[in-house]
Amino acid sequence: MKYRALLAATFATLVLVPLALAQAPTGGTGYVPHLGDIMSATQLRHFKLSFAGKLRNWDLAAYELGQIKSSFQDAATLYPGIPITDMTIVADPIRQLSDAIETRNGAKFDTAFAALTNACNGCHRAIGRGFITIQAPTASPFSNQSFAPGPK
Repeated sequence: MKYRALLAATFATLVLVPLALAQAPTGGTGYVPHLGDIMSATQLRHFKLSFAGKLRNWDLAAYELGQIKSSFQDAATLYPGIPITDMTIVADPIRQLSDAIETRNGAKFDTAFAALTNACNGCHRAIGRGFITIQAPTASPFSNQSFAPGPK
C-alpha cells in the first residue's frame, strides 16, 4: 500500500508539476513582477548609468544601459498598453546614449541622459503618474560601489 502511495506521489510530481509550470506565463515560475517593481529596478539602473557617465566609466555605462533596455522590454511584454510598449518614447534617447557610450563622448552622453530622463517623465505623465518625477541624481546612496573605471 505504501509503495502505491509513493508511486502515485512520484507520478504526480514528475508529470503534473512540470505540466503546471509549463503553463505559467513567465517561463515556469508563475511570478510576474509588478510594473512598479520593474520601474524601481530601472530607477536604480538610471542612477548607476548617471554616475557611470559622469565618471566616464564606459563599460559600466554600457552594462547599465543594457539592463535598462531589458527592463523596458520586460515592462512592455508583461504590461501591454503602457506607452513604452512600442519603445518609441525611449528609443531615440537610448540610441543616443548607446552612441555616446560607444564613442566615449561625455558631452553627448550628458545630453542623451537628460533626454532619457525626460522620456521617463513623459511616460509617467502619459499613464497618469506624473507625480513620479525622475531627475538626474545628485548624490550616491551606494557607498559600497565605486563608479570610477576600474582595472580590466
